[in-house]
Amino acid sequence: MKITKTENGSSLCLSLEGRLDTNTAPELETVLKASVDGITELVIDMQSLDYLSSAGLRVLLSAQKTMNKQGSMKVMHVNDTIMEIFEVTGFVDILTIE
Repeated sequence: MKITKTENGSSLCLSLEGRLDTNTAPELETVLKASVDGITELVIDMQSLDYLSSAGLRVLLSAQKTMNKQGSMKVMHVNDTIMEIFEVTGFVDILTIE
């Protein structure tokens, strides 16, 4: 998986490309933990994300909990396959998806 970080003041965008699964979830978790200090708006762009596993969902949930305390988080450009995963798992009720 490729993670592209774009920071603009207190706003951070992480663009994900490839597969967010058991092998790559720790990488995203590390990037998030190192990057969210002082961030009030987190955007996760999933335009190029092909696959999302339960390990990836866990990282997203953790990021959402962190951002609930210090600002907002939204997930953007979700394809139909990933959206179906969000719907089946109930994540549509937890995440802000645009």
